[in-house]
Amino acid sequence: MHTLPSIGHLIDGQLVNGGSRSQDVFNPATGKAEKRLQLADRATVERALASAQAAYPAWRATPVLKRARVMSKLKVLLEENADQICALLTAEHGKVVGDALGELQRGIENVEYASYAPELLKGEHSRNVGPTIDSWSEFQPLGVTAGITPFNFPVMVPLWMWPMAVACGNTFVLKPSERDPSSAMLVAELALQAGLPPGVLNVVNGDKEAVDTLLTDKRVQAISFVGSTPIAEYIYATGCAHGKRVQALGGAKNHAVVMPDADIANAVSALMGAAYGSCGERCMAIPLVVAVGDATADAVVAGLKVEIAKMKVGPGVDASNDMGPLVTKPHFEKVKGYVDQGVLEGATLVVDGRGVKVAGHENGYFLGACLFDHVKPGMTIYQEEIFGPVLGVVRVKSLADAMDLINAHEYGNGTCIFTRDGEAARYFTDHILVGMVGVNVPLPVPVAYHSFGGWKRSLFGDLSAYGPDAVRFYTKRKTITQRWPSAGVREGAVFSFPSNR
Repeated sequence: MHTLPSIGHLIDGQLVNGGSRSQDVFNPATGKAEKRLQLADRATVERALASAQAAYPAWRATPVLKRARVMSKLKVLLEENADQICALLTAEHGKVVGDALGELQRGIENVEYASYAPELLKGEHSRNVGPTIDSWSEFQPLGVTAGITPFNFPVMVPLWMWPMAVACGNTFVLKPSERDPSSAMLVAELALQAGLPPGVLNVVNGDKEAVDTLLTDKRVQAISFVGSTPIAEYIYATGCAHGKRVQALGGAKNHAVVMPDADIANAVSALMGAAYGSCGERCMAIPLVVAVGDATADAVVAGLKVEIAKMKVGPGVDASNDMGPLVTKPHFEKVKGYVDQGVLEGATLVVDGRGVKVAGHENGYFLGACLFDHVKPGMTIYQEEIFGPVLGVVRVKSLADAMDLINAHEYGNGTCIFTRDGEAARYFTDHILVGMVGVNVPLPVPVAYHSFGGWKRSLFGDLSAYGPDAVRFYTKRKTITQRWPSAGVREGAVFSFPSNR
């Protein structure tokens, strides 16, 4: 009997085993189990937390420039090992290798931003706030921090979290998705090669038992999460109840508004990538087009039909393919069920991708691009996050109608507008109740030196991910007020509240 390669954990700088339970890791292009993942139990997670706790004092005391240099070395190692990282990503997630490389590059940009820590952590100083009194603020690390990351970006999202956390002087325990853990493990090993001391970054692979241990253990000071809204809400409520600082990024239902004056051909091209790139498994994907006017909708639908017919669906290792498989068989069935439901609820299925077969990969989790027209608010495919290659077109009469739909939705992650009208674009960006907005940009994902975060039920917590908000999330402000009285001068007691009058 052939034994699958086993994936354990990275604790205190060593690859270790831990946990009595395990599960298979599948290649979604073939449907075959290729690895066996050990699921960390409470004791394994506590071992990782103990390592992080022990490493914290020395790492906190390490000069920030030395911490930043580790990030600079890691950036180089990530670039040198890009092919290996992307191969693991494609084998376990399924995304096309070019998309995997794009994901890695966005992660590298966050590592690069973390290497600016000496500048980002500079405090604020005021001299003579009162007679011979100086005051300043410092940004100090929290201690042991943790991150729980999703399957759809197994490289990029961890790099949103731990590089900035450790650059700020914290230690970190990462719990990657159990569906595609290998790329995050490799990146953590490269961090050790870059000079990160053992225990500063630990990786535990697991499920709810591991998550709940991180949420309740008193050593964890802060937790960052990216995933679905129901889980984000649970993470936020549980973490806060145990006295932790929490940022929990949830789901999305992003609308793209197409105005009558838009460049329809370019809008269609942009929507193709935004809707079907990475098989729609992005929280910033566009699953809904809100077309203003029937003529606009007709033109968009006609253009999308033509472009969908040109798409190549197949295994991600073939760079000529536009779209790979969905991540798991249960997720494939779930997304297919949404298409079935859309038909039942009366939307017009213009392009049906349910029958796609890929030669030589008949057991893979492939679903072709699906396109609905005449989607209505209240339909399941309008309201719920599908996380698959399903695009719906909603028809409205005006920009005001489009904005009313977006502002009424429970999610507020991303949105965009296609128009040539600067006044309309400015009004839209000013008044839309969404955290990330694009104008003729379908995926307005902020670059590493801005921050990523939605509104409403797309984000639980006060601070967004990465960028300047990450510095504040992984540090706490300490304000120091100092005075050195003149030697030999005795001063009388002052009973009134201090002031600088």
